[in-house]
Amino acid sequence: MTRGDKRLDTLIQSVHRAMDAHELRAFYQPKFDALTGRLVGSEALVRWLRPDGSLVMPLDFLPQLETGKDILELDYYILRLVCEFLQRQMKEENFPQLPVAVNFSRLHVYEANCLRAVEQIVDGYGVPRHLIEVEITESAFAQEPEKTAEWINKMRNAGFRVAIDDFGSGLSSLSFVKDIAADVLKLDKSLISRNCEDEKERIVLESIFNFAHRLSLTTVAEGVESQEQLSFLRMCGCKVIQGYLTAKPMPEDQYIQLCREQSKQGQTEDVLLTQPATSATQLLLEAVFARYPLVIFANLTRNSFYLMAYENFTRHSVCPSAGQFSELIAHGTASMHPEDQELFRSTFNADSLIAAHDRGEQSVTLVTRQMGDDGVYRRVETADYFVKSSSVDDILLIALCHNLD
Repeated sequence: MTRGDKRLDTLIQSVHRAMDAHELRAFYQPKFDALTGRLVGSEALVRWLRPDGSLVMPLDFLPQLETGKDILELDYYILRLVCEFLQRQMKEENFPQLPVAVNFSRLHVYEANCLRAVEQIVDGYGVPRHLIEVEITESAFAQEPEKTAEWINKMRNAGFRVAIDDFGSGLSSLSFVKDIAADVLKLDKSLISRNCEDEKERIVLESIFNFAHRLSLTTVAEGVESQEQLSFLRMCGCKVIQGYLTAKPMPEDQYIQLCREQSKQGQTEDVLLTQPATSATQLLLEAVFARYPLVIFANLTRNSFYLMAYENFTRHSVCPSAGQFSELIAHGTASMHPEDQELFRSTFNADSLIAAHDRGEQSVTLVTRQMGDDGVYRRVETADYFVKSSSVDDILLIALCHNLD
């Protein structure tokens, strides 16, 4: 064994002794709503508190544990500490039940019984599963995409929330985000390293937040350290922030006190007055989609369209997501009741709509019967609204569709 191997072996043995002696502690870094500042949860971070009172930081021992399977034991150790904490606080009256994120090494993806182990620990303490958020880094997906996706699906199907940690740390690709069923996307602090003042950095961040919002992912920005960063993140619609601007990782007793204080304070700001325009627009869109689960954007001049389909519409496979508008109408006509097909086709073909636009009509509305995925015809209202763009003279419209039955 080389000198380096001996030092590594000695360190790993010391970590195991520290776990046995309960010198390894869970510190909690609070997470706050980016808009209201309300405490929404925390992340459990390991700290090594020696008997002499000195604190050993994770970078001094975690990388060494990652070289083997010793990191797996540490992850389960921290999960137990978190569950012990949650179990105690569940017994305290009026104590807020907030989720805690626990970091898991990518090596857990290769464990055959990882889910069973997590279930036994969490259920053994009587902790509701939705209070545990499992964090795994994006590097795991980069190395084993299929295994990681399967692992994430199992965790979520078992009732645990899953977060993709360190997104943007160097291996990121928006394409992999669409292939996983995670709940949370945590942006690495490197993405805001220039204080959100660099134009390219701002463009990248805006794109990521828009992408994540469309996929219904909760976004968390790590390493927020300045008011300028917070202001820009709010403008982008970031949901949650975590960093030294709001709170450093803290021992359990300090985090408990913070939870109690937040519980007493309640909501102190009017979100409708403090939110930026971007957040207000997102609220508006959510209200629109609550009534109109199918929204179609069309350019009649160029015979093109794309759509956004949300939950509770009659047909989930209603039509292609983008393409030629004429094909969209043909596809829609085929799903209509035979007695309504000609009316639908003649009303919404491009020539008829352009003629309506030229007559000065602002909208065209029609109720037809459309077959759902279950083979049942239901009444569907389709309302086409003509809109203008300052950039082009093309004839544009937005179609809003919703079920009447």
